[in-house]
Amino acid sequence: MIPIDLLLLFVVASAALAVAPGPDNIFVLTLAAVHGRKAGMLVTLGLCTGLLVHIAAVVLGVAALFKTSVMAFTALKIVGAVYLLYLAWQSFSAGRARLTASSEKPLGAKALYLRGIFMNVTNPKVAIFFLAFLPQFADPVRGSIPLQILILGAAFMLTALIIFSLIAWGAGWIGDWLKKSERAQIYINRLAGTVFVLLACRLLFIKP
Repeated sequence: MIPIDLLLLFVVASAALAVAPGPDNIFVLTLAAVHGRKAGMLVTLGLCTGLLVHIAAVVLGVAALFKTSVMAFTALKIVGAVYLLYLAWQSFSAGRARLTASSEKPLGAKALYLRGIFMNVTNPKVAIFFLAFLPQFADPVRGSIPLQILILGAAFMLTALIIFSLIAWGAGWIGDWLKKSERAQIYINRLAGTVFVLLACRLLFIKP
């Protein structure tokens, strides 16, 4: 089993990584500000569910493919970037629609949840991060490596869930304040669209 002191060190490192500005927490912050804290929580659940794919990939060794195959890495980058640009287009369209429409059809819970999963799964950097980060805290002397990876992955997921939920809750307050005015709603949608475009560009230019 993993010693408690080492597990606590891992949780602290995970918390620091979750707090540091990155695509996932910016994604949660933006969605919660635009659509409310409930939307942010649903996206957070989706992002954390997506982590299961990366954890399984590390256990099975699949993540190593993205570290050694430029083609596989590039393909996943393009898919993720295209999806982010699609989200940007939706945000910019919503901003324009508010000039002529009084309300916008809210995103469903399932759509928000799946959006979080897709955002996380299509980020190759997460797969490579897990491949490099999790094994550092595993040791064959302590028993099964796959079991240790699963325990560490679960700890990371719980840590990310708590921190991202706090981010969503705080962003919800900002969203409640901004949504009191139609003009603010237009601006925040445009801001969201800009953030998605920047995230897409960042994803396209990262290297294995």
